[in-house]
Amino acid sequence: DGTITDLQSGLIWKQCSQGLSGSDCSSGAVETKTWQQALQAADTEQFAGYDDWRLPNLSELASLVEMSCYSPAINDNYFPNTENSYYWSSSPNANNSNNAWNVNFNNGNDNRNNKNNNKYVRLVRGGA
Repeated sequence: DGTITDLQSGLIWKQCSQGLSGSDCSSGAVETKTWQQALQAADTEQFAGYDDWRLPNLSELASLVEMSCYSPAINDNYFPNTENSYYWSSSPNANNSNNAWNVNFNNGNDNRNNKNNNKYVRLVRGGA
């Protein structure tokens, strides 16, 4: 159904990055969004019979990092065609209200970026 369930956390992930679809996530065009646009996209998403999708927090997003993988640093059997770049989390940066946290799936590092920058989006449901 285009979702991946993490049996340890119980989180249900959209298999494809926003804008992509199909069993190998090769249909469509991958989208980038500002942080606010990413939050809004999650609020309106209806997929696989669910309407409670959200942007993952930093901890949840970082849980997808597969340290034995590089470029992308994610298991691409489960998450095909993941961009080798930054994906937004819902976690704002406490030290600078203009920034929010993201994860770079090229190397698995997390970083802060300006909320007005365009980054990729992967949605989740369940959990917190």
